[in-house]
Amino acid sequence: MQMELKKKHEEDEEKWVYDSSFDHKGRVPLRDSTGAWKASLFIIAIEFSERLSYFGIATSLIIYLTRVIHQDLKTAAKSVNYWSGVTTMMPLLGGFLADSYFGRFSTVLISSIIYLLGLLLLTMSRVVPTLQPSNQKIHEIFFFFAIYLISVGTGGHKPSLESFGADQFDDDHPKERKYKMSFFNWWNFGLCCGLLFGVTIIVYIQDNISWAAADITLTAVMASSLLIFWIGRPFYRFRKPIGSPLTPMLQVIVAAIAKRKLQCPSDPEQLYEVPKSEKTQGRLLFHTEKLKFLDKAAIIEATEDNNPWRLVTLTRVEEVKLIINMIPIWITTLPFGICVAQAATFFIKQGTTLNRKITHDFMIPPASIYALAAIGMITSVTIYDKVLVPFLRKVTKNERGISILQRIGIGMIFSIATMVVAALVERKRLNLVEKNPLKGSISMSVFWLAPQFLIIGFGDGFTLVGLQEYFYDQVPDSMRSLGIALYLSVMGAANFLSSLLITFVDHVTEKGGKSWFGKDLNSSRLDYFYWLLAGITAVNLCVYAFVARKYSYKNVRKTTLVVGDCCELL
Repeated sequence: MQMELKKKHEEDEEKWVYDSSFDHKGRVPLRDSTGAWKASLFIIAIEFSERLSYFGIATSLIIYLTRVIHQDLKTAAKSVNYWSGVTTMMPLLGGFLADSYFGRFSTVLISSIIYLLGLLLLTMSRVVPTLQPSNQKIHEIFFFFAIYLISVGTGGHKPSLESFGADQFDDDHPKERKYKMSFFNWWNFGLCCGLLFGVTIIVYIQDNISWAAADITLTAVMASSLLIFWIGRPFYRFRKPIGSPLTPMLQVIVAAIAKRKLQCPSDPEQLYEVPKSEKTQGRLLFHTEKLKFLDKAAIIEATEDNNPWRLVTLTRVEEVKLIINMIPIWITTLPFGICVAQAATFFIKQGTTLNRKITHDFMIPPASIYALAAIGMITSVTIYDKVLVPFLRKVTKNERGISILQRIGIGMIFSIATMVVAALVERKRLNLVEKNPLKGSISMSVFWLAPQFLIIGFGDGFTLVGLQEYFYDQVPDSMRSLGIALYLSVMGAANFLSSLLITFVDHVTEKGGKSWFGKDLNSSRLDYFYWLLAGITAVNLCVYAFVARKYSYKNVRKTTLVVGDCCELL
C-alpha cells in the first residue's frame, strides 16, 4: 500500500508542478503545457529587443555627446557612466517592488511600457523641429529626460524578466533543474544577439541614415516584442508576491538582539522551524555554523507567544545569513565591473581615431566595434555550455561542472588580460601620434582593438553569467528579482566608481603636471589608466579568491510544497 502511494505521489509530481507557482488561470500548473523552454523562448524574445535598444543607445552615447551635444571627452565619459550607473542601479527598486507587491509578470509589463515611452520621447527629440539639436538647451534637456526614462523602465524590466524566465524551471525536478543551469547561458546568448544587432544594424542606421531612423526602428521592435511577451501568457508559470522581504530580515535582527543574553542550544534541531504539519511557501534551509549570533532569533522560550519580532524560523535566520555572506562577493566583483565600463566609453572613443575603412565605400561605425565583445561572449557561453560543462561534469562529478564562484573568478582573469592588452594597444596608438601629429593614428587599423573587445567578451561569458546565476540562486527564494537586481547593481556601482576614479586620477595627475585625461584622446594617457585598472583588478582577484574559498553555498532541504492534502513536506 505504501509503495502504491509513493508511486502515485511520484506520478502526480511528474504531471503537476508543486513549487508554489500557478498558471494564468490561477491553478497548479501542468508540467507538460507550461514553463521550461516553451515559456522561456517568449521571455528571451523580449530580452533580445530590450538589449537591442539598450546597446543601440549605450554604445553610441559617448559619440552622440561629443559630436552632437559637444561635451569634452572627460565630461562625456562621466555622463555615460552616470547614465549606465543609474540604469543598472534602478533594478534594486524594480526588483524590490516585483518581489514584494506587483509580481514579476506585472512588473515586466509596466516597466516595458515605461521603456517604450522613453523610446518614443527619444524619437521625438530627433524628429520634432523644436526639440532637435539646433535648439541646443531644449534638446539636451529633452534628450536626457528620455534616456533616464528608459533607465526607469530598465529598472523594472531587467530584474523581473530574468528572474521570471528562471522561474519557469522547477528546482525540485531533476530534468528542469539541469535546464535552468543552461537557461542562464542561453539567456545571455539571446542578450548577446540583441547586443550584436544593436551595435551593428542600429549603429549603422545611426551613422549612415539618421539617429531618428534608428530610434523609430528600436521603438517598433520594442512594441512588437511586448506583444509577443503577452501572447506567451498561457505558457507561463507565475508566482505571487509575498510582501516586503526586508521585514522578515529586520525581524531576525531584532529578535536576535532581544535574545542576545540567551545561550544557543548545541543541537540546531531544538531551534524553531515551520512544523511539517503546516503549509508553507518556499523551501526550508539547513542550519549553518556561520553568524551563530543570529541563531538566537530562533530560540524557543518557555513563555513564547509566537510574536514574529521575538521568534522567527531557522529558515528565516539562514536567509539573513545568505544576504550577509553575499556582501564580500558583491564588493570584490566591483573592479571587474569598472573594467567592463571602459568598453562602452574609452574603447569605443579610441575606435573613432583609427582607420575604420573596410572597402573604399564602407567604413565601420565606431560603436560597431563593440560587436566583437558580443561575439566573444557568445563564443564563450556556447563553448562553456556545450563543451566544458559536459566534460567537467565527468571529471568533477558536479552537475554544474565547476562552482559558480570559480566561474566568476575565471572571468576576472580575463578582465586583467583585457586591461593589459588595452594599455599596450593604446601605447602603440600614441607612438604613431607622436611620430606624425597631423595624421595621428589614422594609419592604424581599428582591428587593433579586436583583442581587447574579444577578451572582455570571453570574460563576460564567465563572470557576468556566473554573477546572474549566483545572485538568482543564492538569495532567498522570495527575493529572486531582487537577486538579479543585486547582480545588476554590481555593474551600476562600478560605473559610478569608474567616474569617481576618473575624477580622482584626473585631479592627482593634474597636480603632478599633466592630467591623464585631456580634452581629446591624443592629449590623454589612457594607457597609464589601463595599467592602473589591471593592477587594481589583480590585487582584488587575490582578495576574491580568499573570500570565495570561505563561502558556504545555500543548503536547501529536500522539500515538496504542501498543496491540498496530496503532498507533505519531506
